[in-house]
Amino acid sequence: MSSYNQLQQLQQDIEKLRNHMINIASEYGYTSHESIKVSQQLDTLLNEYQFLKNHEKKVT
Repeated sequence: MSSYNQLQQLQQDIEKLRNHMINIASEYGYTSHESIKVSQQLDTLLNEYQFLKNHEKKVT
């Protein structure tokens, strides 16, 4: 998969997980175990996205 496609897929995954996190936080609270777990997953995706963006800039 090209880095462009990876970035697009990550953007979609980030948006889905962000919406999921908002729903979880609304239902269970922002400091609940469920909210924190989803937030950490989102952090991982955001870090991966940032890494790929930085790598893409260095290549071009």
